Amino acid sequence: MPGLGTSPRIWIVGLAPAAHGANRTGRMFTGDRSGDWLFGSLHRVGLASQPESTSRNDGQRVVDLRITAAVHCAPPANKPTTEERRACSHWLQQELRIIEPCVRVIVPLGGIAWTATAAALREGGWTVEGTRFGHGATAVARTPGGRAVTILGSYHPSQQNTFTGRLTEPMLDDVLGRARDLARDPYSGPAPL
Repeated sequence: MPGLGTSPRIWIVGLAPAAHGANRTGRMFTGDRSGDWLFGSLHRVGLASQPESTSRNDGQRVVDLRITAAVHCAPPANKPTTEERRACSHWLQQELRIIEPCVRVIVPLGGIAWTATAAALREGGWTVEGTRFGHGATAVARTPGGRAVTILGSYHPSQQNTFTGRLTEPMLDDVLGRARDLARDPYSGPAPL
């Protein structure tokens, strides 16, 4: 399934599936406005085959990435409770085990995803060094074996952020373009093709 690759170099972590998007379509960031922004940017930087994702059968293909969410149910008002985050944390742990051998860059979309990702990494035996969340913030995570993985923060492409101009297309393209470049850097360590 596109977006669920088992050897991704880039791991994108969103907030949660949208009630009228991923909950309906079965694919993260598909069929909602946040997805329009994300896939538009992924396409512009060369990580998606087309600029939109409308259904699981739309022909969309992503390159070297896996997309998930910190919470796996659509929370009321896009504000998952502490209990919802805790209940879903095992999903991030499972995905982390899948991507650990090959991931080079992790892109949490928003502060909740940043916090959940850092917690999942630490629970998985990784170390996380760096800064607090912010758009364009960078941190370094190290696998239990010591390999460095870059964490790049981005504001979430929610309507609240995109309608107000807090997140613009060039801002999102910049972060995802940096992720693409870091993931392709031959000096980042071995990764399956």
